[in-house]
Amino acid sequence: MRREHFAEFARGAVPVDFVEVISENFMVDGGRQRRILREVRAHYPVALHGVSLSVGSAHGLCEDHLERLARLVDAVDPLFVSDHLCWTRTSAHNAHDLLPLPLTREALDITCRNVDRAQTALGRAILIENPSSYCTFPEDEMREWEFLSALCYRSGCALLLDINNVHVTAGNHGFDPLDYLAGLPLDRVRQIHLAGHDPATPEREIAIDTHDRPVCDEVWDLYRRARAMIAQEVATMIERDEAVPPLGELLDELDRARALCDHAAQAE
Repeated sequence: MRREHFAEFARGAVPVDFVEVISENFMVDGGRQRRILREVRAHYPVALHGVSLSVGSAHGLCEDHLERLARLVDAVDPLFVSDHLCWTRTSAHNAHDLLPLPLTREALDITCRNVDRAQTALGRAILIENPSSYCTFPEDEMREWEFLSALCYRSGCALLLDINNVHVTAGNHGFDPLDYLAGLPLDRVRQIHLAGHDPATPEREIAIDTHDRPVCDEVWDLYRRARAMIAQEVATMIERDEAVPPLGELLDELDRARALCDHAAQAE
């Protein structure tokens, strides 16, 4: 739910099943933002999607951030609470970016502790999203899907499966995105993200997750395949962060996602 469309969502006039908001934009008690969220929540379930929990931080979670998130969760009673497999801060600095983790057993131990701390504070399982990846570490001991699988089994968290990020990461690192999907505990997927990206070019050999354009055909095809592999119902959302179009264009993309879900259900 972007600012450009606040009024339509607050009226309950948009034909969607739920909305998602960036948690940090609404974590200040009171004010216009929280009032708008209350109005929207009267019409739709709300998913809270965070960008600053920093579950991979070796210094642990920021307790002030966690307390403010817990108050927002209590106020909204959200459909889901999610954040990214990344780190964003040290004990003294916040990078305000989704920084990559080395895929090591040590990093897994740290992430499991942090996810467990968050889930205890929030009183619920959270969803962890697979990020777009642009680099690897020489210390890596496993593939990203193995890391996520172990995190789910050890912490009890669920997955927010970003199909666009799987496509971008697979292209950047030269593996089959279907291998990524097959390696995940797909029974733990509760939500799916779809988005657009800036593809690789001869001048720049990596694709970049930009959320500034429609979902491309390759990501739609991967979504179709993923839905055929996932037995349970999941919530699908279209992300657009930049170059936000009129709401009708996003609803057209959502209709395409619904049609692919229906096709997957009929094929079972």
